Amino acid sequence: MFLYLEDSSKFAFSRRESLKEFLSSPRSGDAFGMLGIPFDSTATYMPGARFGPSSIREASYNFERYNLTFNRELKVPIFDLGDVRVVAGDFKETSKRIIDTLTSLLSYELKPLILGGEHTITYPIVKVLQSKHNPLIIHFDAHMDMRDHYDGRFSHATVMRRVYELEPQSIIMVGVRSASREEIEFVMEHEIEYYTSQMIHEDIEEVTSKLKDIKGPVYVTVDMDVLDPSYAPMVGNPTPCGLTPFHMEKFIEIISRKDIIGVDIVEVTSPVKGDQTGLNAAKILHDLLSLKS
Repeated sequence: MFLYLEDSSKFAFSRRESLKEFLSSPRSGDAFGMLGIPFDSTATYMPGARFGPSSIREASYNFERYNLTFNRELKVPIFDLGDVRVVAGDFKETSKRIIDTLTSLLSYELKPLILGGEHTITYPIVKVLQSKHNPLIIHFDAHMDMRDHYDGRFSHATVMRRVYELEPQSIIMVGVRSASREEIEFVMEHEIEYYTSQMIHEDIEEVTSKLKDIKGPVYVTVDMDVLDPSYAPMVGNPTPCGLTPFHMEKFIEIISRKDIIGVDIVEVTSPVKGDQTGLNAAKILHDLLSLKS
């Protein structure tokens, strides 16, 4: 029994007041709506992404409201609105439900914080946001996910190719270290920027400088396999020689100053309470929300 938990079905820092009460009172600044999307149907190595939302929520109770690293108190309004009712094995129907739910969330002027689920869910999220914001996409991942087909057009390995076809402002990939020749050729031909984990280990300043220069609306997608498996072993496709949580702290500190229109964190596959993958995912959210407070 985990005695420190109040209600692990909700994110630890979610507002306890009703959304209706919050919307009826004067407010300023950002407010976030959290949704879990436990879709888990195209995994090709380690299934279990359906456990991601509950794993991250449970792990969030290990953090204080005060963030010592950044000397900030987490105060930004967050409303955990529960999980989208996905349809296992049916990406088309699940996408429709994600789009409908996200459209409702945006009508309340809440910025989406999405807990995956596998990485395919990023596509319908960006599809909704693209028409209004035309964001720049910051893509943290061990893999490019730029294949045109991989067991069909829609899978965890093709998601960023489908996102690219939505014509966002641009895509910057951070932490990649695995790709097919097809993906490399596509990325080079279309001048999509990417920074490998080796580049970051050797010269993180090149990446931080690029992130500092970003202008306009930003959407952030974090596949937890961007971290080295020693920090995030329970992901769909763990890949050695990845980033550390200290790298992510530096990146999140910079990104938090941007006009973030939404965030997803995906590919946590652990059903085990206290798993370090969920803990590191919750830490990324905790840091971002503290800095946005």
